[in-house]
Amino acid sequence: MSATYTFDIFSSLDGFGTATGNWGGYWGKQGPELLERRLALYAEPQRMVLGADTYRAFAQLLAENAEESVHDAWVTRMRHLPATVVSSTLSPPLDWPDATVVSGDAVDIVAALKKESDVPLRSHGSLSLNRALMAAGLVDFVQVTVFPVITGKTGTGPVFAGAADFDLDLVSSLTLDGRTQEIVYRPALHG
Repeated sequence: MSATYTFDIFSSLDGFGTATGNWGGYWGKQGPELLERRLALYAEPQRMVLGADTYRAFAQLLAENAEESVHDAWVTRMRHLPATVVSSTLSPPLDWPDATVVSGDAVDIVAALKKESDVPLRSHGSLSLNRALMAAGLVDFVQVTVFPVITGKTGTGPVFAGAADFDLDLVSSLTLDGRTQEIVYRPALHG
């Protein structure tokens, strides 16, 4: 049996994963339902899969204690899940309690993880890694949490820039705190 793989991403309405300026974590739009939902998602047994850039960004945010959101219970829970970090530039030990660094082709690594893992796999962020995994047909679910902001001038990290074309089947959708949308799709290469 193959473990499922979820590409979990936060996005502005215009498709950016991050922004510069004075937005703050969650673009300043977090609420109790969002935080409760995130904690429930990360309470389940699972293995995180991160690319090197995302791991470095998480490690830096946590080390600098720069954003209030790094203290949210779901972030703590995520950080204590077992993690595979796909990287040819990092080496152990990592500042992540249960992380393994694996170098090589991400598609091969995740394909093997899907065959071997007895728990679901989840990746939060890791845009280029997940675009490659989607193109290879390894992503079972794309979970996009869309925050009610447009970051036309300050948006960075376009979530799907350079991705292949996909048809998406809606699996579920939720409205959190009356404004933020969590949308889960099953992707299939178009064409």
